[in-house]
Amino acid sequence: MAQAQLSAKKQQELQQQYTTYKNNLQQLAERIGNVEQETEEHKLVLETLKPLPEDRKCFRLINGVLVERTVKDVLPALQTNSDGLRKVLDELVKQYKRQQEDMENWKKKNNVQVVQQ
Repeated sequence: MAQAQLSAKKQQELQQQYTTYKNNLQQLAERIGNVEQETEEHKLVLETLKPLPEDRKCFRLINGVLVERTVKDVLPALQTNSDGLRKVLDELVKQYKRQQEDMENWKKKNNVQVVQQ
């Protein structure tokens, strides 16, 4: 009976660890999706502004305040933000893959077989 309790406890711990891995992967996937969406928005705005004359006025939302600028002023900042988002996205994807590998290694180590994914 003590062996059955120990086994049930071990199984419960493994189940909790598995749930933690899955939740972490899901959170990372959501963050990756959000950053991808922002990156696409930046790309679209950059493609729209590049052919315009540099002295043309445009508006930019900064901390909830709409400010008037010129295309010349906005393009470099927008490009910097876009590059930063790409770097963040690359790092998040690496982190996701690393987490996925850790989970697979953990499953092999503990002989875990998932019945329903």
